[in-house]
Amino acid sequence: MCGIAGIVYREPGREVDPQVLDRMTDLLQHRGPDDRGIWREPGVGLGHRRLSIIDLVTGHQPMSGAGGRYWLTYNGEIYNYLELRAELRAQGRAFATQSDTEVLLQLCEALGEEGLPQLNGMFAFGLWDRARRRLLAARDHLGIKPFYYYAGEEVFLFASEIKSLLEHPQVEASLDPEALQDYLDLQYCLGDKTLFKGIRRLLPGHFLVWEEGRVRVGRYWDVDFTPEAQYREAEFVPHLAELLADAVRLQLRSDVPLGAHLSGGLDSSAIACLAAGQMQSPLQVFTGGFRDHAKYDESAYARLVADELGAVYREVFPRAADLADTFAKLVYYLDEPIAGAAVFPQYFLSELASRHVKVVLGGQGGDELFGGYARYLVAYLEAGLEQAIYGPGAEEVSLAELASSLSYLRGYEPTIMKYFGQDLFGDPADRYYLLLKRSQDLEGVLVGDWRAGGYSTREQFRAEFLAPRTGALIDRMLYMDLKNHLQSLLQLEDRTSMAVSLESRLPLLDHRLVDQVFAVPARHRFAGGRPKYLLRRALEGIVPQPILDRRDKMGFPVPIFEWFRGELRPFVEEVLLGQTARQRGLYDMKGVEQCIRGEQPIGRTVWGLLSLELWFRAYFDRR
Repeated sequence: MCGIAGIVYREPGREVDPQVLDRMTDLLQHRGPDDRGIWREPGVGLGHRRLSIIDLVTGHQPMSGAGGRYWLTYNGEIYNYLELRAELRAQGRAFATQSDTEVLLQLCEALGEEGLPQLNGMFAFGLWDRARRRLLAARDHLGIKPFYYYAGEEVFLFASEIKSLLEHPQVEASLDPEALQDYLDLQYCLGDKTLFKGIRRLLPGHFLVWEEGRVRVGRYWDVDFTPEAQYREAEFVPHLAELLADAVRLQLRSDVPLGAHLSGGLDSSAIACLAAGQMQSPLQVFTGGFRDHAKYDESAYARLVADELGAVYREVFPRAADLADTFAKLVYYLDEPIAGAAVFPQYFLSELASRHVKVVLGGQGGDELFGGYARYLVAYLEAGLEQAIYGPGAEEVSLAELASSLSYLRGYEPTIMKYFGQDLFGDPADRYYLLLKRSQDLEGVLVGDWRAGGYSTREQFRAEFLAPRTGALIDRMLYMDLKNHLQSLLQLEDRTSMAVSLESRLPLLDHRLVDQVFAVPARHRFAGGRPKYLLRRALEGIVPQPILDRRDKMGFPVPIFEWFRGELRPFVEEVLLGQTARQRGLYDMKGVEQCIRGEQPIGRTVWGLLSLELWFRAYFDRR
């Protein structure tokens, strides 16, 4: 796990300013405090900050191959590096280190972008070919590791974090109005946009080639919903259990101490149980909660799992004052405003873990992969009702499963049912957009000419919603969330861990699992009428039964509604109603006041406004 940066000039003889490259690299020190590397020649410069995890002695970067033609700066872990190294050795290649970095380097030397599908890991890298003056960059299948870039007429820049790119004199901190519209509607950006004009994200499962000033972006992997014709649950469930165990096995590879986040929910409990069963020493687990608001504290379930495993258990309980003290710092680390308040406890949880281990396993991705959100069940119900009205179809659902789904949804937020219940069987893209937008509309409190002429977040959302080749509404919803909502969660995961120099690994996002689960026909993934049906079946006998039976898991809840109305009210008003915000000229201050007074318990408007304003202060006001 590391930080990477690079500068490539179109003019071959143009010198890279060493001070600029140093600043771009050293601004990422939190991602890699263990080692630092710089490589330059006319027209190109690569920087690297290393957090040493595998091959602590000889894995220095940027790394060059035997002939000095290729130079690599790389962030992440290739979990199947031992297997790939054995294959490359069998082809006559020799290795000078024990690192996964050299395996990646030699694989790309041999196959270029054609070798990317062989990788199992989380990664983002830039590989410079000196002979061709060609840069190959790539990002892992699901987008766990970040890769940002700026493509100008004279220069191409890339880095692990946006703040690094802003150190180059040709990059200006300028607001992208299309991205802002996305953020105001959804609190994340669609596609490859960022809130900084001219700075793009390399999308998950994609590679990029820069050559002679031109950029070409291609895709080497995507989600495939083609259903397996001969699917049998009795055969698939044990296969899924084996895949889960193998994903954890690969991600336990480490030359430094390793632990696991444990929330008490199904996903993190599954990872902890599978990891503990494969380790020789007791697993260290870390959880968080809130002592002053019992309904937001789920640590009792985490302790239950830890006791069952004989794990070393540690916990942290952040307070309201901690949020006020760290909010601005979190926004700086995140590069962009972030949707959910979970970033706050996640940061403190990572800080706790970093004091004891250097690597943690987590359960991120389980909801998007296995259908854990209540809104997916509503779509499942709709498919069943459609079948009842129009006759059998591709998504046959039994009456018993419909009844089970309705029972499970009892007590969930009524907004979910409202948006799917009204205009039943209407435009699904429109209704899903409105559902995700339900309590996050910030447009009404912004004034001025910030809007992007002719751009529509709604239409962009529709285009992405209709992109996958599938007839199942649930699949389209899952696809949207994997490509967008999950990306905001992974940004949170990466930044909160890297801010404290901690590597976070996510076994549930092993792309082999994604390939296998989405090959199961949609209706079979929701058999039994409960979220995560297949995951629960695969974990029987592995995860304690009380965790398998839970229906009240909240995610990583934070009492922000109570805090914003209580002891953090002065903090909220100082940030959003103070002189700095008023002089910005972007907010309708009466609208801001109404948002503060009228925020609902599940609302994110005040959080979204705080994030936006503190982002302006971190990245615009200081300049």
